[in-house]
Amino acid sequence: AIQAELGEGNELAEEIAQFREKIEAAKMPKPAEEEALRQLKKLERMHPDAAETATLRNWMEIMTDLPWSRSSVDNLDLQKAEHVLNEDHYGLEKVKDRIIEALAVRKLKEKPKGPILCLVGPPGVGKTSLGRSIARALDRKFVRLSLGGVHDEAEIRGHRRTYVGAMPGRIIQAVQQAGTNNPLIMLDEIDKVGADFRGDPSSALLEVLDPEQNNSFRDNYLGVTFDLSNVIFMTTANILDTIQPPLRDRMEVIRLAGYTEEEKREIALRHLLPKQMEENGITSRDLHISRTALTAMIQQYTQEAGLRQLEREIGRISRKVARKIAEGHKGTVRVSLKNLHEFLGAPKIIPEEALKKDQIGVATGLAWTAVGGDVLFIEALRMKGKGSLVLTGQLGDVMRESAQAAYSYAKSRAKELDIPEEDFNNYDLHIHIPEGAIPKDGPSAGITLATAMVSALSSRPVRKDVAMTGEITLRGNVLPIGGVKEKVLAARRARVSTIILPQQNRRDLDEVPKEPFKDIRFVFVDNMRQVFREALTDRVAPPASSPTRPQRMPQAANARTV
Repeated sequence: AIQAELGEGNELAEEIAQFREKIEAAKMPKPAEEEALRQLKKLERMHPDAAETATLRNWMEIMTDLPWSRSSVDNLDLQKAEHVLNEDHYGLEKVKDRIIEALAVRKLKEKPKGPILCLVGPPGVGKTSLGRSIARALDRKFVRLSLGGVHDEAEIRGHRRTYVGAMPGRIIQAVQQAGTNNPLIMLDEIDKVGADFRGDPSSALLEVLDPEQNNSFRDNYLGVTFDLSNVIFMTTANILDTIQPPLRDRMEVIRLAGYTEEEKREIALRHLLPKQMEENGITSRDLHISRTALTAMIQQYTQEAGLRQLEREIGRISRKVARKIAEGHKGTVRVSLKNLHEFLGAPKIIPEEALKKDQIGVATGLAWTAVGGDVLFIEALRMKGKGSLVLTGQLGDVMRESAQAAYSYAKSRAKELDIPEEDFNNYDLHIHIPEGAIPKDGPSAGITLATAMVSALSSRPVRKDVAMTGEITLRGNVLPIGGVKEKVLAARRARVSTIILPQQNRRDLDEVPKEPFKDIRFVFVDNMRQVFREALTDRVAPPASSPTRPQRMPQAANARTV
């Protein structure tokens, strides 16, 4: 009565009436509605100034604000969806086909299980922007959650209400933010999720990303289940190695490799250049960049599988042009191969090129790095000693074992390879892989190591225009490797004319565009005899002196041959 006279209870009573209306309008599932009404009765009996009243108010606001029954209507026009995807992204046909297939299933079946796609690829290839584009094609709300550095399980499942400052997990927050119960939620950088004493977020994601379980996802804060089966989840990662196997098993992995030079040039002309000109307040009448200048930018100013650095370089040119126009320059500024250095300075990267001549003990290998493919020159040198094998160049354990296997194979086949057997006791063999500051690991340099060793021991030069990759066994068999597209692109950048690949990797060439590689000859091998037949020339009398190779700029990325 005293509260009523002072007017303290009126505000709470009004809120309770509003909450009751919202509960009815939300059309919650029966268990959730019963829990909400039970908590509402509890709120009615509380003092307005009690600490728990504020906590319960927040809970009621979130419960009534969640889109329990609000859904957006999917665009089921396949042609329109395909047009949107092609408009926003050049290439990436495999991903686009998978999205159109999912849309076709949705058109035929009323409530299919949503696909959980994991886009894996190097930075800057368009994984996150592709998710936004897919949401636009489907006419769905898009919410991006960055999971990089998340260590606490409560970030996914929420905190219990007994904690001060408790709140729902990121998944429920994303659904609330979207305002519909069928958004597209992009879980970015899922490979960067950590784990510590507060729990393992990867394990909490198992329930979220399982179509059999996520129709009753229980958030600790809500205390009731929420149906996530209408949500389309997409995840992105740079590598799969750090994702837990049970979590990886729940996702359909789609790999996005790096772009070819032609693809980068087309994307720059269609998307990056117009975007940067708009951001810097200039138009196509103010700036024109020639195709040859764009190619030079890709080769000499960027070294990446994606497009971020290329976009930054285009942005630099656009800002310089904007300054010229602001200072009163009239007419179009034309950027060509001749004046490119005036805008971007001296080239930052000297493109890796094939060796200038056939050399003894130097073989060209192919590596895979976090930013795409790369070329490795593996050097072998024979010198007086006691038959030991010396390995330098920051080689990892797996690569060292590959070198040992290659050396044992060469030793066991000495007669067949025309190598005097006493040489293995009278000479040391030194293997070095430049650049020495970059760690290297993986088994796929096996056939390159064996070729360099046999070349040095038998005085047979290695062909300068041949690059190779493949794992070797003690019997001389060649096993398949990964990262074929990235490695083939690196070989093409280095102007190599012949690429030796394991026979079992023939199917991986389906992912490589045919047109840019019409001048490259692919040789598929099962054993080392075929490699030597292709890579080694006839013996020469005087062994080559110290091998010469093009100098390279230092790189930040670690070279890996896996």
